[in-house]
Amino acid sequence: MQPSKTITSIEIGAALKQRRRELGISQEKLAEILNVSYQQVQRYESGVNKLNVENIQLIAETLSVPITFFFSSDYEQTVAEPQSPYISVEEKSLLAYFRKIKDKNDKQMVINVARLAAKQQ
Repeated sequence: MQPSKTITSIEIGAALKQRRRELGISQEKLAEILNVSYQQVQRYESGVNKLNVENIQLIAETLSVPITFFFSSDYEQTVAEPQSPYISVEEKSLLAYFRKIKDKNDKQMVINVARLAAKQQ
């Protein structure tokens, strides 16, 4: 049996950076979503700081990828959803926040607010 390769913090950081860029999210915007400084995001992406399990889960959810995305060398095959280049940064940010809402009624309220705001246009 061949031993499995250990994924390094540098490789995890590279995957994080690649996905963030694919989504068109700045380091500053990702930092805001994660509630850390943009310098911390830079340290994650460069592999200087290691990510703990909780942060990997939060980042995976924020970037819409499975946790395994960070532990695979074939990033393209593990993306949770197809890349949508026509979605704006604001839409991606809204979707990331929406996905964090756990309560079904709260999600419906956000949908209703968006629907009402769209009708006013």
